[in-house]
Amino acid sequence: MTPPAAEPDSKHVYLAGAIEYAPDGGKGWRKRVEAFITTHLGLRVFNPCINEVAILTPEENQHFRRWKSEDRPRFLNPIRRIIDHDLDQVLNLTHFIVCYWDEHAIRGAGTAGELTLAYRFGIPSYVVLGMPAAQVSSWTLGCATEVFGSFDELEAFLLKSAWAGNATTP
Repeated sequence: MTPPAAEPDSKHVYLAGAIEYAPDGGKGWRKRVEAFITTHLGLRVFNPCINEVAILTPEENQHFRRWKSEDRPRFLNPIRRIIDHDLDQVLNLTHFIVCYWDEHAIRGAGTAGELTLAYRFGIPSYVVLGMPAAQVSSWTLGCATEVFGSFDELEAFLLKSAWAGNATTP
């Protein structure tokens, strides 16, 4: 099972982690990681916090999470567009995934699905833990290419990796 190949310059780094249950919608850590990757690695980033909003209508953005318990038929169209879009990004347009796995990620399903898909298709995934490894599911840890205890550890690893050669500025 091999995903269709994309042009190398059209690929990006996918930022996986909690959105729905994260207090800040998952924006804080993604902002830090996006700045690091674009500055130090010279790679593009796919941030689903931003892109989710772009693929929904204003009404869907405002109400679709409420619809999941109040109007399932109305809920299915926007959530399935998000699922299809995000999985397409992972499968066809991703160099590697950076994932933040914390107590908020375990409440959702998207992050685990993205890591599983990446594992199945040989897409590297670098997981930063926001909780002790003993509390993380074996499945999640098994899907991860590398696991880090902090974003500083991830950044040090990436600076020594083959990806570091892409940056045009320090």
